[in-house]
This record gives sequence, C-alpha cells and structure tokens, in this order.
Amino acid sequence: MKSKKTEVQIFLKNKKTLICITTNIFPMTYSLLSPTEWQDYELIDCGNFEKLERFGPYVLIRPEPQAIWQRKLSYSVWQQKANARFVRGNSPEEGWTVYNMPHHWKIRYQIPKFGFTMKLSFTSFGHIGIFPEQAENWKYIFEQVRRIGEGARVLNLFAYTGGATLAAKTAGASVVHVDAVKQVVNWAKENAALNNTEQCSWLVEDALKFIRREAKRGHQYQGIILDPPAYGRGPNGEKWILEENLDELINFCHQILAPQQSFFVLNMYSMGLSALVAENLVKSYFGNIPTEIGECFLSSTTGFRLPLGTFLRFQL
Repeated sequence: MKSKKTEVQIFLKNKKTLICITTNIFPMTYSLLSPTEWQDYELIDCGNFEKLERFGPYVLIRPEPQAIWQRKLSYSVWQQKANARFVRGNSPEEGWTVYNMPHHWKIRYQIPKFGFTMKLSFTSFGHIGIFPEQAENWKYIFEQVRRIGEGARVLNLFAYTGGATLAAKTAGASVVHVDAVKQVVNWAKENAALNNTEQCSWLVEDALKFIRREAKRGHQYQGIILDPPAYGRGPNGEKWILEENLDELINFCHQILAPQQSFFVLNMYSMGLSALVAENLVKSYFGNIPTEIGECFLSSTTGFRLPLGTFLRFQL
C-alpha cells in the first residue's frame, strides 16, 4: 500500500502563525487566528484565571478559565487600572463591582475595508456583548459576502448580539439572525440600529428546530455562521448539548448550504473539543473539500497568547 503524500508548511503572516497541511485525501489548513487591527480593544494581561481587558476607555477584570498561568503585572496594578470587575462563584464579591464607569457604553471595530459600532453592557453572567477574538471571522464573512455578491442570503445561528450579522449586512447580505434569547436578539437589533442595518430577519428561535424547518422547506443560503454554546436552552426549554446535537446540526447545514458560491463558519468554545472534531463532522457530510481549522486567540500586551475556542471555515 502506497503511503499518502503529506506536505507541511509553517510560516508567519500578519503576525499570525499558520500551519498548512495538504494531503491528497483532504486538503486542510490549520491556523492560529488573532485580530491585529483593534483600536477599541486590548488584552492587557491574563493569568490566575482572570483577564484584564480594555474596551474603549474602560478596563475590566473578568474570569478566564484557561488562564492557568501567573499574571505578569501585579494584582495591585490590575486594581489600579480596572474600572470594573466580575467575580463568578460562591463568594461575597460574586457579580459585578463597578468603580468608575457607565453600565452601558459603545465601542467601534474599524478596519480599512469596513467597520461598525456595538453597544456593550454588563450582564449577570459576566459577558458584555462582544467576543473580540471573532474580529478575524468578521473580516472573513465580509470578504465572502463581497465575493458572492449583493443580496447573498446568510443564516447566522446562535447569533448573540450580532457582530457576524453586522459584518455580513455591511457587505450587502440578506441576513437571517437567530438566537434563543429574546433580550439578546433585542440587543442585536440595537446594534443594527446604531449602524443603520436594521433590515434583517430577527428570530427568537431554537436553532436546531429552525434549521430542521428550513431543510424541510428546501430553503438555501449562500452563507451559514454557527456559534453554538457548549450548553444552552431554547426559548421553550429545548435542551442544547454541543456534543450531542452538533452532528445533526451540521447535517442540516449540508442540506441548506448552496453547493456553489457559498461559505460556512463554525466556532466552538467547548474546552474539551479539538478543531479536528469540527473537521471530521464537516468531512462526513460535505466530503473532501478544502477547509481551514484552528484556534482563535488574543495576544496580551504582556506577551501571553490566550486561547479562546476553535473554528472551522470553508468556501465553495
């Protein structure tokens, strides 16, 4: 039996490490993606299970389970810099402590090709309405919609406050925005209004139920974006468990994604799942198509690289 040819290349591009692996069975690129063009966001330091971040003019301390190393800056420096801190768990300090900042504010993501503004706000679970590491996927989505053309139909599932929706809409797409939480969908609408991009389909739906119906109706999309949580509940109590439901979800994505002039983006935040899991799932339904998989991370000003989930994306 002949051995199969494998070619491995490692190179640097725009401060991102790319590992390209090509085989004659299944071409694949493994990438470490980190945004380098943020002006309104900065990861200052991370460690001791926390991260110190700047969002616009304000600095926050938030939990970070993957930051198991020691912080570079002293905690007294963190405290001096911080405008607010969130503590999770059984502690008298649990929740947000706000020192000197408003509870709602705005930041802008701007690069030469496009940009948009998003509202940030404190939530009871420590999030503030944005995942800044996703900026590289926003660029990819914008470029893919531009490649396909004005009016491309894009489905954004588990769409949260709409960063990916804004990227697609800014490029000229027709977007269906789906999330199971009504308050989050309303937040996404506010973000759209800030950018004059309100003309989307805003749906408070269970993602799996919605995509089942779309497949049954024979609807097609030129772009599908998935950002599923490890665990969640639909608007009517539907249970979502990533490891149990993702295979079915990818199956329906295969049924409704246009076979040509289309793109697909999947993010996974479960710490226990490799990007190869996503690759195998996609391969089982879409066949031997070139894909890009890897990790998203943020670089801190103190030199750490903080991993923040895996991704898979491809274009047809």
